[in-house]
Amino acid sequence: MAISMLDSNMEVDKLTYEIFSILENKFLFGYDDSKNSVTGKETNLSAPFAGNKIVGTGKVRILSIDAGGSTDGVLAAQSLTHLETTLRQNSGKNDAHIADFFDIVAGSGAGGVLAGLLFTRGNDGTPLFTANEALEFILENGRKIGRNSKNGFFRRVSRPAKVFNKVFGDLTLKDTMKGVLIPCYDLKTGTPFVFSRADAWEMDGCDFILADVCGATMADRGVGLQSVDGRTKITAVGGGIAMTNPTAAAITHVLNNKQEFPFANGVEDLLVVSLGNGDSDSGAGNVMSSLAAFVKIAGDGTADMVDQAVSMAFGQTRNNNYVRIQGNGIVGKKYQLIKDENVNKSERMKKMVVIAEEILGQKNVECVLFQGKKLVENSNLDKLKIVASELIKEQERRKTSILPPVVLKHASPSPRTSSATTLSFVSSC
Repeated sequence: MAISMLDSNMEVDKLTYEIFSILENKFLFGYDDSKNSVTGKETNLSAPFAGNKIVGTGKVRILSIDAGGSTDGVLAAQSLTHLETTLRQNSGKNDAHIADFFDIVAGSGAGGVLAGLLFTRGNDGTPLFTANEALEFILENGRKIGRNSKNGFFRRVSRPAKVFNKVFGDLTLKDTMKGVLIPCYDLKTGTPFVFSRADAWEMDGCDFILADVCGATMADRGVGLQSVDGRTKITAVGGGIAMTNPTAAAITHVLNNKQEFPFANGVEDLLVVSLGNGDSDSGAGNVMSSLAAFVKIAGDGTADMVDQAVSMAFGQTRNNNYVRIQGNGIVGKKYQLIKDENVNKSERMKKMVVIAEEILGQKNVECVLFQGKKLVENSNLDKLKIVASELIKEQERRKTSILPPVVLKHASPSPRTSSATTLSFVSSC
């Protein structure tokens, strides 16, 4: 059945194939029939968040952040800055953080770095970075940690490691505050490898230093790293190769991880915010002359395919339960031009933010499987404001809820591999 979603001539890695199979088999077919929902219960899907009226357990809030894209993380970071500002204003909590309003984050490449910055616990018990501080970090260190550095092999490996070590020190996946999923590609096994907080708490062999995790998901060539106990060793290249858009992986993780998300039975039990990272800056004319251009175009195509499949999976509930922020292809080229300009760092940073703001002001793009993209009336900023309102509603609802929708694990007496990364760890842990 899954072959109907994917061109049979495409070469698809096992993890991606499994994700799309699950999405199709569980959600896509028959989902519009309210009497044939994935929970097996009759539900009025036309009413916002109606599925939760049956059990009253609320929604699992998922944040997904793409790999670099044309803006190398700036668009996603700017989106998160707007979202955090809105959450603070509307909730009345001036010290609120992004991590307060999400239960799990999945980030690839630059998105993985943002996930680490925003969801790792600091000494005072709050996240290490605010969204604005994370944006400043990306702007300040983009060239040091970016995959397109032209400073030679030694600096490509040593400079990102130095930057990440300074931020995270000896903190590990166990020091993250919520669920965290950060992918890379393991050259040793030839499969995607997902760093997972849930697995880290279950097995020491799956706990990694966060500085190494960020280095792995940003790597543009093989970087060797090992788990805290030395049992698991991989040779990693960037998350953009393994999983440009990690949204489907995050959804699959939540729906199969019944220990932490016991009441998440279908997409009606989720609230997903997926952040793209700009437009493709690789023209078709560069495909044959540049392997990097080809990889970027392939990554952009995969990100769109995931967006389309997820959007269709949500069916009638996608307007309330799924939000995707992504450029519409108009200004991506401008961003590449200013990266190539011979201007001082301060001026370049200002221009990068201006272009990210321009993308956020564009009309939002919705992808529909087999039907392409369409522009909607709301802008990307409008969508962020709408989702902020829903996140606050869910936060308030939980104050009076008897059953918690999320039960994060801290330790397990009997080790096992969680559903999040079974495919990645089968030959590693």
